[in-house]
Amino acid sequence: MIKHIPNAITSLNLLCGGVAILFTVSGDLIIAAIFVFLGIFFDFFDGLAARLLNAQSEVGVQFDSLADVVTCGVVPSLVMVQLLQVSMYHEIRPLTDIFSARAWQTGIDSYFPLIGLLILVASAYRLAKFNVDTRQTTSFIGLPTPANALFILSLPMIFEFQYSHMIQDIVFNKWFLVGLTVLSSFLLNAEIHLFAFKFKTWGFKENKQRYIFLLLSIVLLALLKFLAIPIIIVMYVLLSLIWREKGVTV
Repeated sequence: MIKHIPNAITSLNLLCGGVAILFTVSGDLIIAAIFVFLGIFFDFFDGLAARLLNAQSEVGVQFDSLADVVTCGVVPSLVMVQLLQVSMYHEIRPLTDIFSARAWQTGIDSYFPLIGLLILVASAYRLAKFNVDTRQTTSFIGLPTPANALFILSLPMIFEFQYSHMIQDIVFNKWFLVGLTVLSSFLLNAEIHLFAFKFKTWGFKENKQRYIFLLLSIVLLALLKFLAIPIIIVMYVLLSLIWREKGVTV
């Protein structure tokens, strides 16, 4: 019975992804983002549970990646399609209107917004590589799909809860969105080494860099709220590169 616990947690991740898809296509990007955040929470704990319970299995590894394709691949790509669609065909509406289902259900009358589906392809390819790449047992090569999903899903959250004209101009600028799509697709599969949050011990000395990053992230979240999420993702990439350049083991 114990050996099925990690897969049960992975199932919760997959279910969250499925629900997030339904809310995304019906136009409620905020609820979709909440379910993606919840799915990523379960994604963190299924691997932890497998290690603690000594219940790792090849099926569990593949199931975890399949769930991530849905939660961290399909959903952010559909959100990007929605953002691109609105940026092209809709005059920016009042804050009370823009996230209503009717505002987002514009239909696909141009192929241009489908550029957002590049994120799905890049995410699936990244997860397939992860399963066979023995170099990623203690660190990541390329941006992890949950980090990429958090970055993209933070955009509607920032617009909804921290609205400003500048944020509106950025979130609904189609060239910014296209650039972000291309950049995230590249980073997902780039040969860049990023540290992982796999604590072998809880000691500060062995995990100093991880604790520093977590502390900085907490401070940024407290000060900037949802606006902190893309900043934290960028900081994660930059600190990983800096520490690797200096030969710091994380």
